[in-house]
Amino acid sequence: MRNLIYITITCLFLAFGCNTSKQPVSKNNEQKENTAVSDTVKIANEALEYEIIIIDPGYASWLVSRAKPEGFYSQQFLETRNNIYVIEWNQRVLQPNKFNPNLYELRIDYDPNIDYGYEVNYKLYNYFIYFQMKYNQRLGPFVPRI
Repeated sequence: MRNLIYITITCLFLAFGCNTSKQPVSKNNEQKENTAVSDTVKIANEALEYEIIIIDPGYASWLVSRAKPEGFYSQQFLETRNNIYVIEWNQRVLQPNKFNPNLYELRIDYDPNIDYGYEVNYKLYNYFIYFQMKYNQRLGPFVPRI
């Protein structure tokens, strides 16, 4: 069975008016749609049978422009932090009455005993930092910062 690590967070939906007439699609709307598609980050490894899909407009550009560069953190540091963040994330998924179910939609299947490699841990860690800063959330005892 294939292990999947999914993070599908906050797909922005355009507010539609009450009018029934169809408006022509502008180039501005097309650009927004293209940006949303390009902001989907997918990391997969067939050998380890895992996949991460991050859907959050703005994350891909944030990762390139604001996150610390790859190699800044050790893999052990990233794994430790990711484990803490995943545990808290999954607890929030199970409590939709207490935490916004639109933010915490799906459980993350992250096993600390599996070596996912540096890239996966790096991108997952940075997504947690991005998420906490963007949505003013706190997933652990650490203040999210870059």
